[in-house]
Amino acid sequence: MFSHYLMFGGNCAEALNVYANAFGAKITEMQKYGDMPPNPNFPVPEEQKNQVLHARLAWEGSELMCADATQRSDSGKNMYISVTVKDAGLVQRAWDVLKEGGEIYMDLAPTFFAAAHGSLRDKFGINWMFTAVK
Repeated sequence: MFSHYLMFGGNCAEALNVYANAFGAKITEMQKYGDMPPNPNFPVPEEQKNQVLHARLAWEGSELMCADATQRSDSGKNMYISVTVKDAGLVQRAWDVLKEGGEIYMDLAPTFFAAAHGSLRDKFGINWMFTAVK
């Protein structure tokens, strides 16, 4: 599944509520950074625990996903194409192709929410987020 993934600078929950109201859409998922299991490799500062780690907004068969970025994203560079599938092999193949000449933001690796997850910018300047669901 291809969908859009927007990155916000701390106001994702507010934006989601505005979008839900504007379109009559439904917020179907919202996880906060504070909901994550503790990880010494990814400490979450207290002031970030109420920010959005991952959220979904559903509207007329479409889905918009978003989160608050841990690093500042410039307007216009805060959108990703998100590929979410069950086929971990497909995710790995696409990752291997698109990482060539690109920049890896988060290595493709197992996480608490997915068999594999990672993000990168390809050599054409497009941001990608890959998730192989468990």
